[in-house]
Amino acid sequence: MTHPERLQEDQAMIEAALSGLFTDTVPYQTLYDAMRYSLLAGGKRVRPVLVLESCRICGGEPQNALPFACGLEMVHTYSLIHDDLPCMDNDDYRRGKLTSHRVFGEGMATLAGDGLLTAAFGVLTGPWAGAVQPPEHIAAAASCLARAAGEDGMVAGQVLDLQWEIRPDLTRAELEQVHDKKTGALLRCACELGCIAAGGSEAQRVALNRYASALGMAFQIQDDILDVTSTAQELGKPVGSDAENGKCTFVSLLGLEESQNLVRQLSDQAKAAVAGFAQPDFLQWLADSLASRRS
Repeated sequence: MTHPERLQEDQAMIEAALSGLFTDTVPYQTLYDAMRYSLLAGGKRVRPVLVLESCRICGGEPQNALPFACGLEMVHTYSLIHDDLPCMDNDDYRRGKLTSHRVFGEGMATLAGDGLLTAAFGVLTGPWAGAVQPPEHIAAAASCLARAAGEDGMVAGQVLDLQWEIRPDLTRAELEQVHDKKTGALLRCACELGCIAAGGSEAQRVALNRYASALGMAFQIQDDILDVTSTAQELGKPVGSDAENGKCTFVSLLGLEESQNLVRQLSDQAKAAVAGFAQPDFLQWLADSLASRRS
């Protein structure tokens, strides 16, 4: 199986599992509709794929990591819904579709995000997870996700982003701090969840943590590059908004060429971090693929 075929296989497994969520008919149907609208809006599914593949590289069965992968993707989706709200980034499009608040209104979009965040821990700790994971793995996974998504992780990154978004004197270290928490925290969590699901070693967890940290920074820098070099059609959302809003990015701070060089350097660091595994090739290919993506 080629690497793109394995990626498609992982994505299909994840889509099938997510499609089975929130399908009941309930009096508050609009909430379920709004949750599914964003959860099933597509995307690369990078985070849940990392869960499955980190489990695989640590010697586990990816299918047994699927509840953890879905719980993580639900948290990621909630964060996108809230990021798009008028009180945050005020975006009208995400992945080529109208954002949740444009379809369901601000109140329902907020509640859909709340619902996904809460339900994620139900998926992570419920009967589905209990059927394929021992209790100690489930407890460790819930703790991992809470740390990564919470006040010292992804939420902290968003707070720093809001505080510093129009600061003209933002330093590279401060910008890296924003994205290490806002983007890197969930990517590290993805790899750790896979390691937990496989019963991996501490050495494996540390190596995957280094991989995810480098991958996350490269991913964010490439996002900044695409906001300058890509098109709205390719990205599925408006481009050039960072410059229009006076927001400090890696491109505005370092320039386009140096930013592109940094993406390559970080991708090489990610690949080196997993070189000691028996079969690192897929995660190494994924790092290169994300570094050269156009959307």
